[in-house]
Amino acid sequence: MDLINDFRDKNLILALSKLIQKESVKPLNIMEICGGHTHSIMKFALPSLVGEHINFVHGPGCPVCVMPKSRIDEACKLASMDNVIFCTLADMLRVPGSKTSLQKLRGEGHDIRALYTPLDALNLAQQNPDKKVIFFAIGFETTTPMSANLVEKTVQQGVKNLYFHINHVTVPAPVRAIMSDQNVRIDAFLGPSHVSVITGSKIYKELADEFKRPIAISGFEPLDIMASVLNLVRQQNAGTYEVYNEYARAVKEEGNVKAKELIAKYFEPCDFVWRGLGEIAQSGMKLKDEFAYLDARVQFDCSVESAGESKACICGQILRGLAKPTDCKVFGKVCNPQNPLGSCMVSGEGACAAYFKYARVG
Repeated sequence: MDLINDFRDKNLILALSKLIQKESVKPLNIMEICGGHTHSIMKFALPSLVGEHINFVHGPGCPVCVMPKSRIDEACKLASMDNVIFCTLADMLRVPGSKTSLQKLRGEGHDIRALYTPLDALNLAQQNPDKKVIFFAIGFETTTPMSANLVEKTVQQGVKNLYFHINHVTVPAPVRAIMSDQNVRIDAFLGPSHVSVITGSKIYKELADEFKRPIAISGFEPLDIMASVLNLVRQQNAGTYEVYNEYARAVKEEGNVKAKELIAKYFEPCDFVWRGLGEIAQSGMKLKDEFAYLDARVQFDCSVESAGESKACICGQILRGLAKPTDCKVFGKVCNPQNPLGSCMVSGEGACAAYFKYARVG
């Protein structure tokens, strides 16, 4: 099986399109939790294939997009310190803080680096023993095991100059927060496949039961998404709210047990402030107290005074599923990939970036 071309088979996709349009008889608002789904939906023009009743709603599934301005400001403060090498993923460099961004600070001469893999931070620390290397870790459950692995190697090898600013978040908590908002009208969910490879499919069962909404764990190829949409349509018609594992080729009920054990060894849940959603209890991860000597937020002064979000930008509403990028007055005009006002345009997985790139608007 060709895991790319076979899942982009034109005839199969069009066959699913006919079934969806035939069986879809009433409005169905489907929130895709992950930004990867948003980009596939826009790239392959799936809204034009699912019929008039299906409405895709974009959720908070991009770790760069949901990062609050206060955390960006903390990163900028740490990166501005003397004798520091600051490391993170490339998209984070461009996210605007209250006064500046990591990219601007790098242009001013600060040593700020975009990593391809977290383990590069360990190499940097070993190669620069006279420097403080700070790794700004982000991501949902997909990338948390990589950070946990980096922490483990740091501990095992006794590296003393590598510190961690942990910003990992989890999927179920924001979904619950979104569904608890009386203004949101979500009928079903597309669950993130790569997250689910780690967590397993069973973490969504409680959400489906609590809110009586079907959830389809879907791959990112167009055939995956179309098959998942058909299942959600059929569940709507049948009045069921089950967890459907479309991505069974990689997702198991229990997930990756070893990865979850590694996460639990070094991290514990904590409250986390989400852009657009506010503080959500137990929705983030932090280093356990016994590893506080590696925690940049403990070892350095991270106190900041952050400005509010731009009044022109509606990223917060987009992340809550209350608006689409095209509802924003500055979308594609003042706000574009070259001059992003908000995180949804900065990130490669952001909904605004997807609309700008594929919808041919703005």
